[in-house]
Amino acid sequence: MSVRAATANDLPVLEELYRAFEREVPPPPHVSHDTERELAEVREIVGTGLAFLAEEDGAAAGFALARHTDGDVGVLTDLYVAPDRRKEGVAAALAGAVVQELAARGVAHVQLEVGASNAGARAVYQRWGFADDRVVLVAPVQSLAERLTPGRHAESFASLHVQTDAIAEVERAGEAFAPRVGSEGSHVVGPRNGWVTVYDEAIESDPTVLVRFAREISSRLGVVVVTLSLELDKVVRMIALDRGGIVDEYLSVPEFYGRLAPGDVIGLAANPTVLARITGANPQRVREVARTAASPSELPEAHELLAELASVLGLEGAEHGYAGYNPGGVASEG
Repeated sequence: MSVRAATANDLPVLEELYRAFEREVPPPPHVSHDTERELAEVREIVGTGLAFLAEEDGAAAGFALARHTDGDVGVLTDLYVAPDRRKEGVAAALAGAVVQELAARGVAHVQLEVGASNAGARAVYQRWGFADDRVVLVAPVQSLAERLTPGRHAESFASLHVQTDAIAEVERAGEAFAPRVGSEGSHVVGPRNGWVTVYDEAIESDPTVLVRFAREISSRLGVVVVTLSLELDKVVRMIALDRGGIVDEYLSVPEFYGRLAPGDVIGLAANPTVLARITGANPQRVREVARTAASPSELPEAHELLAELASVLGLEGAEHGYAGYNPGGVASEG
């Protein structure tokens, strides 16, 4: 497999790859998209020498596009590998070619954008050394208008439940990781019913931090961790991890934040078998409680749903987060 700079002669191949990319990863519904305009930009980038093509035996395997913005910043705008050529190092080879060319032009930093739901791509980019810089949040105007009505304040909070009685180990793991995400405070409570609960200020303001925090503790201690969160008074989210890997995820309204591919919608429905294995929950009760719907109005009130789900999983203290913590129980501050 070889990677080379693309030329004008490669434009038909690049167009074919770009259209495949577009079909596989369509733009979000709120983003206006003009394919012909995008293809015109591809032609423009080819002219700048920042388009690269991966090939093997004359067959295209993927492409990468980049721009050199003002100053010392470059942008990896597009990276795509054909489905049958993935997990072969093609993406890394393409990105490496981009980085080498940008470095030769005096670029000191490379940035890119990736969809929040594209967990696979985000994991790859993090392994390469990319880190979160800015978070772009999007919401429908109608829902914002409803939630921003004077006197109404949507509530969001989260809790992290660690399947262990070793509270000291959880405290140490949390204390080691919290500074890396800018945490300003945390509480560790338990054990209760075989689980230690972590409340942290940082996990409530950024769902990605919640997952990172849970993954760190689960991986470091080699245990099951379950996160439960209420989001905007409307939806309930649950993520279960075992030894650092996500084994199940649930969102009560899978398309609450925007349209998803059918497979992603299914992936956000709780798996009773998995949850029964790692928590001891009754699978039938999980099915009854962890329902999904097209809108919050089709489900029980979100606080009630969260309480029911926590009860089924045998988790205590999920009805509040860091801000609602009451130190009346056994707790320690980190």
